[in-house]
Amino acid sequence: MHENRKEWINLEYVIEEAEIQNNPWLLREPSPFAKARLFCIPYSGCGASMYRHWPEFIGKIEVCPIQLPGRENRFHEPTYSSYEQLAENFNEALRPYMDRPFAFFGHCGSALPSYEASVQLMRNGGPLPSHLFISSQVAPHEGPYGRFLELDDQELAVEIELLIHKMGGKALPDIVELNTGIMRSDLEANRSYKQDCPETLPFPVTAIGWNRDKEVNPSLLGGWKEYGQASFKVLDGDHHDFLQAPMELLSTIAEAMRRYI
Repeated sequence: MHENRKEWINLEYVIEEAEIQNNPWLLREPSPFAKARLFCIPYSGCGASMYRHWPEFIGKIEVCPIQLPGRENRFHEPTYSSYEQLAENFNEALRPYMDRPFAFFGHCGSALPSYEASVQLMRNGGPLPSHLFISSQVAPHEGPYGRFLELDDQELAVEIELLIHKMGGKALPDIVELNTGIMRSDLEANRSYKQDCPETLPFPVTAIGWNRDKEVNPSLLGGWKEYGQASFKVLDGDHHDFLQAPMELLSTIAEAMRRYI
């Protein structure tokens, strides 16, 4: 089992990139020449390799995929138990790289720890993100939401197989089993994350929906307007099309960050 697992992981670009720097939360050392940074958090059941089709830069904005514990090159570590814990841990690890304008991007489940990280920075007097990009996720006070929360392990395994194929990987049984466990843990963190009241944020939020998304209809994103300076975009694509970094998505990010560069 472990041999197959290592074989699959070594096929990912995360290994050769992660070995060149010492921060396990980052695949590569951020460039000192970047004008701004976009921290991209992988969604439920996935690791940072899900962003491998994204460019390293969107104009002058450096794309920084975040590697979470318990997956890919960090598979030997325990996963997180709550979004609050996850946000606290990666805020601490990323603090040295929050020395210039930065933003968080999260899709579906990973939008919530992106939001939580932003709120913790606000409450603790840390550097504030310039922007928060939310894709295919209802507002925190309207969750938890999503059909995956109701699936059993066998049904989750089927979804994992489909996702691995969409990401261009081979759905080996050991890897499906491993990622089903990760997905289950992530979903429990999602289920337990509850925000009773919206909290006004001192920075803009862009909520992004996809016109062919069968998991989270764009009409469900309206609750983000309760969080302050919210804008909404509906892009062409389905729930997983963000994986390919479509130009319309990259342009949305670049335009929103232009004022900070």
